[in-house]
Amino acid sequence: MAKDGTNRGGARVGAGARKKPLADKIAEGNPGKRALTVIDFDNQSVNLEGQPMPKPSKLLSAKQKDGKKLIAAEIYKTTWEWLHERGCAALVSPQLLERYSMSVARWIQCEEAVTEFGFLAKHPTTGNAIQSPYVAMSQNFMSQTNRLWMEIYQIVKENCAGEYAGATPQDDAMERLLLARKGH
Repeated sequence: MAKDGTNRGGARVGAGARKKPLADKIAEGNPGKRALTVIDFDNQSVNLEGQPMPKPSKLLSAKQKDGKKLIAAEIYKTTWEWLHERGCAALVSPQLLERYSMSVARWIQCEEAVTEFGFLAKHPTTGNAIQSPYVAMSQNFMSQTNRLWMEIYQIVKENCAGEYAGATPQDDAMERLLLARKGH
């Protein structure tokens, strides 16, 4: 608390050293000597049952104004399966997955609109050429998608004892985007 009685100052959110991934802590022999939570499924004789994928919201596959079906539910399923393979599906909330999926789907929609209508639009009052609003919306959705993906990936990186690198759903999002531009 400051001298004038207000609460301000202190540590900033996100300040300080970044957390090391669990796999790195294990590889270095746990230099902090704190107890690590490691889930080892290889040596258990009990048959473990997998947790079913949480049902995505109906909004993720809603019919759009142009008559197409929104692909966010497919992105949700792909991302959940990727998380499940790494044992981190229970750590990422379904709401975060839904936000990520919707953001990717909207980004792809905006890019399809840019491909269809072009980069320029007509100003409503002056009639002059202006940047298409789809370009700005696409940039915003791309930024939001990257932020949400980094949030998901950070959870995986901090909690996955095995390999968490390789092909990711974010790579698949780029592939979908490129296919959408080709008209597939």
